[in-house]
Amino acid sequence: ANWREEGTPQTSLAVELSMPFLKTDRHKETGFVQDAMSPQSKVKEKEKKTRLSLLLTKSGSHENVNPESKNPTKSITPAAALKWRESFEEMLDHKDGLETFTTFLKTEFSEENIEFWLDCEEYKKIKSPTELVSKAKKMYAVYIDTEAPKEINIDFSTKTAIKQNILKPTHSCFEAAQSKVYSLMKKDCYPRFLKSDMYFNLTKTLPPPSMSRRRSRSCVFNDRSEAETELGIWL
Repeated sequence: ANWREEGTPQTSLAVELSMPFLKTDRHKETGFVQDAMSPQSKVKEKEKKTRLSLLLTKSGSHENVNPESKNPTKSITPAAALKWRESFEEMLDHKDGLETFTTFLKTEFSEENIEFWLDCEEYKKIKSPTELVSKAKKMYAVYIDTEAPKEINIDFSTKTAIKQNILKPTHSCFEAAQSKVYSLMKKDCYPRFLKSDMYFNLTKTLPPPSMSRRRSRSCVFNDRSEAETELGIWL
């Protein structure tokens, strides 16, 4: 009865009371919304919606990602793939290497790192001041902002500096962040890529760590046997 407006017919009110699902829409339209949720529930609901929104935003790039069934580099020879071991830079300079590494990052849900790095490379090539401003704002919204759909993992001070710099953007606005992301990929993502099934399937080789451990145990055993034999001779 508290929600009833002046002039609302009794029949209409009766229908609303008997059909709760209509009540919410009606009250939203008339502005008489009674919120029974507690402050804690509101916060949890907002956090839930935020996580869902981010998931839906990123789901397009992760859809149907499978390192075995979706490989964009089927024509790569083992010899070419083996060259990527030489350095992280060598792999990025190779078109197929970049594409394969990007596919690998998608399986780890961290492709925002390589996407941000590539966007930074493009950003530094922009000549038009107007386009530079537009691109800077877009990159901040996509990668840097707290609510960014593809937020990269950088420290607060770097974020703050970028927020100030894009007010009057220059080609060096994102250099600090790009350097941190590059270092992260080189020291963390790249080693994991080289040990992944995706990479071993391309190179047609077996993981070397386990082989080296077997040889190491063999060498230790042989050395010990030889030492015991020599000791027996002297005794």
